[in-house]
Amino acid sequence: MPGIDETRDFISLNIAVLTVSDTRTPEDDKSGDTLADRITKAGHRVTARRIVLDDEPLIRAALKSWIADETIDVVISTGGTGLTGRDVTPEAFKSVYDKEIDGFSALFHRISYDKIGTSTIQSRATAGVAGGTFLFALPGSPGACKDGWDEILVHQLDFRFRPCNFVEIMPRLEEHKQRK
Repeated sequence: MPGIDETRDFISLNIAVLTVSDTRTPEDDKSGDTLADRITKAGHRVTARRIVLDDEPLIRAALKSWIADETIDVVISTGGTGLTGRDVTPEAFKSVYDKEIDGFSALFHRISYDKIGTSTIQSRATAGVAGGTFLFALPGSPGACKDGWDEILVHQLDFRFRPCNFVEIMPRLEEHKQRK
């Protein structure tokens, strides 16, 4: 049965939060606040936070700077995953992935369907790995951020979660660079 293995120690991660929006400011970034609060309450550290416009090069630049920062383990974004012309977060994320985590989107949609029905089809939530950093792109609503964190990420970013989790494979994410 999945759950927390109390024989393992919790490992606190450094997580960056990226809000993608043409309208949000630090004062009214409810989705970014939702993620930051949950990350901190889970025992992790929000080590960077930024708001960028719905612009693929700007999103990509933020991602690349955090991927290059060896102190950042995970990036979680909110916003820009819809279908309108300005929604380009998935394109920016996919352009930097070494590997895509297909199951994240599938599981996010399954969870979201139970809450908002077929409207979940309008989201393009995505996840992947780049340069040893986990990247997760969630929709821009506080509800979607709660669902993504509470139902998926809080477990997968906890070393104690069994039968497996993302934290335990972190040391092996870039083992291909060690091959001869």
